[in-house]
Amino acid sequence: MSTAGHALTDSATMLRRQLRHMLRYPTLTLTTAGVPVVFLLLFVYVLGGILGSGLGGPGGRDTYVNYVVPGVILMTAATAAQGTAISVAIDMTEGIVARFRTMAIARVSVLTGHVLGSLTQTLLSMTIVTGIALLVGFEPTADFGEWLGAIGVLVLIIFALTWLSVALALMAKSVAAASNMLTPLMILPMMGSGFVPTESMPAGLRWFADYQPFTPFIETLRGLLMGTPIGNNAILAVGWCALIALGGYLWAKKLYNRELTR
Repeated sequence: MSTAGHALTDSATMLRRQLRHMLRYPTLTLTTAGVPVVFLLLFVYVLGGILGSGLGGPGGRDTYVNYVVPGVILMTAATAAQGTAISVAIDMTEGIVARFRTMAIARVSVLTGHVLGSLTQTLLSMTIVTGIALLVGFEPTADFGEWLGAIGVLVLIIFALTWLSVALALMAKSVAAASNMLTPLMILPMMGSGFVPTESMPAGLRWFADYQPFTPFIETLRGLLMGTPIGNNAILAVGWCALIALGGYLWAKKLYNRELTR
């Protein structure tokens, strides 16, 4: 078997390992969805009436739920990235990687298994969050093609954030450190256009919100699901995804190879 074929086979084996973990501990998927759902219910039912009045149109809670759901969906990706970091850190600190080191498996397959497993789990969590959003009044206008586009954008974002989380987890010295390092990532959707328009923010915060990656992520997803103008946000979103994914992959590969040669 060729080197590439060997890597694909080993990556599929590691993916099955991650999927078995996911099936054995379904609460992990529910927990990943739980935090965004809490924010969704909080902002819609407690603050939605007030915040929705500043969005134009009929205003109120019905307007706000349609505005906030894309940001909440992206928060799910950030929450799942933290879970991935914890999973990788556990592997690195509890000895399983030392066992893998003695086996004839492709080095990249361990990390690839984590990434693909996290991608699957995050999409399931997003499905749960979207289902609950529909129950509380979310009314997307997307047709079939736009839904496919939205799913494609989400896959790119999850893939990029997961590689970043893997790299940060490999850099961390403990499971707790890996968990804490991803906390800022969960805040970025709230410091972008996820919950309020950036135009309502103070000048300095608005500058940060406009130029951080989650704002084009959210605006692209919102445009696909709700028909709002996307502008150049789709290009920026894809560019950010490519940059984060490539940087995260190269960083993670370097750290993992260094760990294996110790």
